[in-house]
This record gives sequence, C-alpha cells and structure tokens, in this order.
Amino acid sequence: MPGRKQGAGGRPARGLRRFRGPRPPAAERCELCSVPLEEEHRHLVDVEQRVLACACLACAVLFDREGTGGGRFRTIPDRYLSDPGREVGAAGWQALGVPVGVAFFFRNSALDRMVALYPSPAGATESEIEPAAWQAAFGGTPLAATLAPDVEALVVRRDEEHTSCHLVPVDTAYELVGRLRLHWQGFDGGDRARAELDAFFAEVERKAMPVPQSAPAAPEGGGTP
Repeated sequence: MPGRKQGAGGRPARGLRRFRGPRPPAAERCELCSVPLEEEHRHLVDVEQRVLACACLACAVLFDREGTGGGRFRTIPDRYLSDPGREVGAAGWQALGVPVGVAFFFRNSALDRMVALYPSPAGATESEIEPAAWQAAFGGTPLAATLAPDVEALVVRRDEEHTSCHLVPVDTAYELVGRLRLHWQGFDGGDRARAELDAFFAEVERKAMPVPQSAPAAPEGGGTP
C-alpha cells in the first residue's frame, strides 16, 4: 500500500490541509437572482406559496412596485407603528379565538380574510378570524386601517391590565414565534420564553412611531411609505 504523501518534517502536504477542517459556510444568496447577500438584507413574501424569501436590494426595490411579476412576490416594508391607546377587552379577545395572551394578525390576500398566528411549543399555530370578531376587536382602528395585506402584521400582547398593539413587518412577527419556540419550556413557555417576549416588545416599542389617528392607506406593493 503506498504511503501518504508527506511534506517537510513528516507533516501532510500543504495541498491536503484544506480537506482536514470544516469548510466555511456557503454565502447566503438572493432567492430570486442568486447574487450574494449582505448579512442585513430584505425579505419578500411569496404570496402563492406563503413563504418568505431572502432578497438583494435590487430585487427588493423591484418587487416593491405593485403588480411586478404578476404580484406573486411582495417586498416586506420596514415600518413599525404603535397605537398606545388601543385596548382589547376580554370579550373581544375571546371572540378572536386566541387561547394565549400574544398573537399576530395579518390579512391573507389569497383568502381575503384575517388570519391569526400565535406561539406554541410546536411553532406558529394558525387560525382564521371571523370578520365580525375582527371588526369588534380592531375594526376602525388606525393600525387596522393602514395594515398592508400579506406583508405586515399586528402583534398584540394582552394581559389583565394592559394591551400592547403594534404594526410590524410580517417577518418580524415570524421571528417572534421562532424565538419563543427555541426557548419554550413546559405548558406556558417558562421564564426564558417570557424573557424573550419582553425583549421583543421592548425592541418593537423602541422602533415604533405612533400611528397617525387619521392613518394613511396601506402602501402600494407593501412598500414603506
């Protein structure tokens, strides 16, 4: 059996060293045009497949225009809005059918109705919202009026004393569900999940601007106004 090729001092030849260690991770690429992405990049919603896609700046700008590509992809805006005075009563929350104190809501344009997602040990649990229940809880509010379908969400956290309600990019809402799933323990999530929830809402509150009480219409194509 032939011996292994040796370099000086009995060490493996230099040309073989690159096979001995782990390879560097592949660069993340735009899912539309395949160019390498920066660590901070934009996301699109694939409305047909109901998945998120990573995008370069050029593709994000392109699909920020309403109807581009047949409307399948929509760029997720980067705006954060809050409505500090908005409270959701116990009856209104119960009518929404959400069994926990935090959820996010968005309009599914394919179904043409509101959908709720809330965290659980298995990830996001989804349920459709009856129009009457949505109207009773949020109808006519400035945040609901300006919510862009598919690409923005209302993130709501409610307890017996207070309701926090914010409009956020929909990928931010999904990020919350992922963070809670990662740290979830026991029936109610445990201390780690609650700490993640506190940190998430603190960051959202830091970024959010108060919504104008005469809120503008949802941005065309889901873009930032």
